[in-house]
Amino acid sequence: MQGPKIPFHRAETVGRELEHVAASVASGHIGAGGPFGDRCARRLEELLGSRHVLLTKSCTHALEMMALLLDLGPEDEVILPSFAYVTTANAFALRGARVVFADVERETLNLDPASVRARITPRTKAIVALHYAGAACDLRALSALATERGIALLEDNAHGLGSSLEGRKLGSFGSLSGVSFHETKTITCGEGGALAVNDEVMLARAEILLQKGTDRAKFLRGQVRFYSWHGLGSSFEMSELHAAFLWGQLERWDEILGRRVRQWQRYAHELASWARANDVHLPVVPAGSTSSCHIFALRLPSEAHRERFLKELAAGGVQATFHYLPLHLSKMGRELGYGPGDCPVSEEAGACLARLPLSFGLGDEQQSRVLEVVHEFRV
Repeated sequence: MQGPKIPFHRAETVGRELEHVAASVASGHIGAGGPFGDRCARRLEELLGSRHVLLTKSCTHALEMMALLLDLGPEDEVILPSFAYVTTANAFALRGARVVFADVERETLNLDPASVRARITPRTKAIVALHYAGAACDLRALSALATERGIALLEDNAHGLGSSLEGRKLGSFGSLSGVSFHETKTITCGEGGALAVNDEVMLARAEILLQKGTDRAKFLRGQVRFYSWHGLGSSFEMSELHAAFLWGQLERWDEILGRRVRQWQRYAHELASWARANDVHLPVVPAGSTSSCHIFALRLPSEAHRERFLKELAAGGVQATFHYLPLHLSKMGRELGYGPGDCPVSEEAGACLARLPLSFGLGDEQQSRVLEVVHEFRV
């Protein structure tokens, strides 16, 4: 008998989110720069190990601010993984920079330092380290490369809030890093993000960019009598309504993350024998690191196996899904001159990867049902 449908992900209220939103409305201040936004920024500075966090409307906006802060243009190149979401590339392409796709490591699906090194040219301005599923990139090697060549190291930390490497929090390694609070993320406000500024030299410009090109941040701190146009900028800042909802989630952060980690660990433990018997690759957490356990991704032996796996789970009432299609094989990637074989590990992951349900709302009985249906699959 087919069990009840178990969604891949469901965004939920977990605490006082709606109470905080109502309080924001009652205060008459629902635009950017209110008390809920300030609380969120201070808490995120703790969670990211960063001295300065600026709330944005999305992680996409945070990435676009990175491109602006680096003054990128048509003569510049930015190296990033092909196995990534489109906004990771779009943010830099929008400024006219040439996007250079590197491959990922087979074990973690994180940026491969050897592939990055092979793609560095005199025009390279930045390396973007995306921490896939919350597992840390090889930041030792990437940081060394960036320092050696005088290149900026940036972190796309959309998956990695709560992760660390050798006791240091992801989001604190790059000069700039971005976080996502999209509805699919561990904590959410529907659409939202943050930019962590770890390079003090960039902070003043980042504040101006955030607030429509003005020095409004100084005005709000009482440092100037009025604010005016000082440079390029846009409406990047998160509204107080979104921040109020986000604060309700951040208040329960330890509980939310702990539950997700336990779900991830249960999958890893109870699927280990099944995976070995069926030549399925389970996710790993690199030595010396902790993971936010944002994604539990399986890699099946082939694309045909992956498609059959997803269909059998759906028939059993479980919604699972694939993930990124390699950017170098997209229409835009091909127009940039890429083709099959340029990033083979990314191509394999795009064809063979499947993700299991993982969210705060996933109950123990539901996870048991997921495991039951997965165990019925045979390669």
